[in-house]
Amino acid sequence: MIAVCAVSKGYGQNLLFDSVDFKINNGEKIGLVGKNGHGKSTLLKLISGEELPDQGEIIVPKGYRVARLSQLFEFGNGSVLDEVASHLPYNETDDLWKAEKVLSGLGFAQEAIRRKPEEFSSGFQIRINLASVLVSEPDFLMLDEPTNYLDITSIRWLKEFLKKWKKELLLITHDRSFMDSVVTHTIGIHRKKIRKIEGDTSKLYEQIAIEEEIYEKTRLNEEKKKKEVEQFINRFRAKARLAGMVQSRVKALNKMESKNRLERIENLDFSFAECSFSSRHVMNVENLSFSYGDTSIIENLSFILNKGEKLAIIGANGRGKTTLVKLLSGHLSSASGEISVNPNVNSSVYIQEFIDNLNPENTVADEVSYANTDLDRTNVRSICGAMLFPGDDALKQIAVLSGGERSRVMLAKLLATPSNLLFLDEPTNHLDMDSCDALISAIDNFSGAVVMVTHNEMLLDAVADRLIVFLRENELFVFDGSYAEFLEKIGWDEEKKDKSLEKQSGTDRKNIKRERAKIVQEKSSKVKPMKKKIEKIEEEIMELEEKEVSYNEMMMDASGKNDIDTITSVSMKLGKIHKRIDMLFVELEKESKNLDELETFYDARFMNL
Repeated sequence: MIAVCAVSKGYGQNLLFDSVDFKINNGEKIGLVGKNGHGKSTLLKLISGEELPDQGEIIVPKGYRVARLSQLFEFGNGSVLDEVASHLPYNETDDLWKAEKVLSGLGFAQEAIRRKPEEFSSGFQIRINLASVLVSEPDFLMLDEPTNYLDITSIRWLKEFLKKWKKELLLITHDRSFMDSVVTHTIGIHRKKIRKIEGDTSKLYEQIAIEEEIYEKTRLNEEKKKKEVEQFINRFRAKARLAGMVQSRVKALNKMESKNRLERIENLDFSFAECSFSSRHVMNVENLSFSYGDTSIIENLSFILNKGEKLAIIGANGRGKTTLVKLLSGHLSSASGEISVNPNVNSSVYIQEFIDNLNPENTVADEVSYANTDLDRTNVRSICGAMLFPGDDALKQIAVLSGGERSRVMLAKLLATPSNLLFLDEPTNHLDMDSCDALISAIDNFSGAVVMVTHNEMLLDAVADRLIVFLRENELFVFDGSYAEFLEKIGWDEEKKDKSLEKQSGTDRKNIKRERAKIVQEKSSKVKPMKKKIEKIEEEIMELEEKEVSYNEMMMDASGKNDIDTITSVSMKLGKIHKRIDMLFVELEKESKNLDELETFYDARFMNL
């Protein structure tokens, strides 16, 4: 058990905690939430002993092993496997399989664990540190944003690993669904105080909202009573016969404590600027292929993006998700195939790598203003405020901002640019939980099309209509359905959710997964042209029905004028239109029936596997 007793901590004039108390009991898995900059990471440093509190103490039992995910890289001279295995408990140093199992779950292939840690990117080096701290099996495990450098399959593996964790855990993550699925308790840093509840984040935020509503009602009632007492005193102070009552009221007034109005907490709250778009199709991609040298990244990708669709690109890191966004947004060329974009499309792009393109000499307001020179100063400041750069904070230079603040500047530039197509690459990274919720709401409410790369399953569940899926076995395909449907029908290769697959050998499982993906691709290639044909029939019917309305109006006008020639001419045209509409409805019924039969056929093949 760990006890935090009357702890206060601040930096200069910025007080983070003010005399806070809480305990972490045996077996508790705790989610730590709070806005960015309110002290979550600092609290972990205090508990691990990396920093000392200004006041109070943190009591850790003797011999109690505390481990925290490190962002620093200090590796030995061996391989990745050697490095991780060196952190196994002293009585399990020969159990290399445990290190291999964790590394595999975090996305390291067998050949990769034989390489040296220094050969990997910083993101994969963080994974090595994460694997090391997991295999060390501490009494108390502290993880600060462990999902930031993981792909979606590794995140799902880590979630299951932590759900089975038997000891104490303190977790910081912006991914609400990840946290809620793991924790038993939630601690919130709020108004420089800390409150702990049993349950998930929703329960904590609900309790805070109720408490603050009660506080505000109580404050207003007490203010009202105080004013009434003051009015009595002022009214009857001069009356000698009421002197006793007045004096009694004066004493009561002096004893009344004034509750301060709750300070307004700024939250990220925004919506994307939109420009009109009347067409149905936004983008058409035909047989898109791209390679880096001899390495093929994308092969024969085809799809149509329609107005209002939210298309998510998902898969393992390093497979080409960001490359695909760059190709589709026009920031990368040299690909074969065709990308046709509707000429009325106005797109905005948020790609993580582009953060380095911000001018360090510019202020936040400068960057927003340069994104849209039509904005006046008031609108620029309004957008800065929505991204939590109010007042003079909008005049901060980019050079002094943190990575998370620069991400918000990139989002601010998106808000400043009216668009009907958004390209978003990991937009939730560096945002706190409240800001992630605001972003999800903004994407959901955006009437234009969205193409996004994300590993955040809450975002996928909330907004994704269709998926482009990068699988580990060099497979790339379009999935016409939600993320939940993808998990149900295909799932990730690394997971064994289907009981029938668990009974198969490893080779059989791979073959079945491969066959499932093949069926999905084959179905998509057959279904897509049929859907296109049905769309064309529906569009022609709508056009003819509009003409029918117009000709009927002409007939009424001609009848009123007794214009026989016009009546005869228009009647012939209406007859042709009626005949064509009847034929189209027959064709539509036939094609719809064929489509239903085809989908049923492929669904049956899929279920038979």
